[in-house]
Amino acid sequence: MSNTATKTTENTSERTRTLITAALFAALTCVGTMIIKIPTPTMGYIHPGDGFVLLSGLLLGPIWGTLAAGIGSALSDLIGGYFVYVPATFIIKALTALTAYLVFKLLRKVFSTKTELPQLIVSGIIGELVMVFGYFIFEIFMLAIANGTDLQAGVIASLAGIIPNLIQALFGVIICTIFYPVINKINNSQNK
Repeated sequence: MSNTATKTTENTSERTRTLITAALFAALTCVGTMIIKIPTPTMGYIHPGDGFVLLSGLLLGPIWGTLAAGIGSALSDLIGGYFVYVPATFIIKALTALTAYLVFKLLRKVFSTKTELPQLIVSGIIGELVMVFGYFIFEIFMLAIANGTDLQAGVIASLAGIIPNLIQALFGVIICTIFYPVINKINNSQNK
């Protein structure tokens, strides 16, 4: 077999593996979001799926991780009947994963430590702050429109979602911090 054919086969195999892994993370994000639901005052719910959103971004990178996080989370809202949230969830969770990835890569370059724990925690927190802010902004407009009130009433109503989203964010960071080293180690051993 020629050198070009070998490289083509390896590239196809790697792309297939990446696609399958992204689909797996989208499914894990969806299921992780749907399994445990604690309702919030803003018609949303707290769930452990954000751990998989962060893991998607950190393990799969900016393209596949963003897609897996956005699709898995949006699919959960679609299946769960939260139709009005689907587009916003796709965008917000994709940006959460992308932000966590970019911050993690930057922190790994800037700070060299024995473990990646500090970088994981900081990148997870910053990524999750994108989620909290994204839903705050979305819910301002959604609640104002749904209630037929002005923007100020939407802001006041949307404030009720900040604490539940921060709790969800905390669980997401904890889940990611626990599972990232394990999954990354397995992933690195398979790539050798």
